[in-house]
Amino acid sequence: QVQLVESGGGSVQTGGSLRLSCAAFGYFINRRCMGWFRLAPGKEREGVAAIDSGGRTSYADPVKGRFTISQDNAKNTLYLEMNSLKPEDTAMYYCAARRSSCIVVGLPRENVYDYWGQGTQVTVSS
Repeated sequence: QVQLVESGGGSVQTGGSLRLSCAAFGYFINRRCMGWFRLAPGKEREGVAAIDSGGRTSYADPVKGRFTISQDNAKNTLYLEMNSLKPEDTAMYYCAARRSSCIVVGLPRENVYDYWGQGTQVTVSS
């Protein structure tokens, strides 16, 4: 059974930083397709960042230059480093994984992914 467990969320002030983690169980992240999404109140869930089987990455325009997606295969964990946080980054953040490999060209849609975590809340105050 595949489990994705996010952690690292919290409350920070504008300009602060957080690092989200997504530990995978029953699923090996090496050479797979994974991503981060977020859901803010009153909005639809949107893709934030993605990484593909070859390590290529893609980011949503609002987070480019501020967020970095990475993975540690030895720890079987996906990360999202978030810097220069803004109030509009406030949301529940989810990691997602695909059963098979993929090639990232732009941000993959939600239906690309087969597995989802429960989410971790990020709140940025002004």
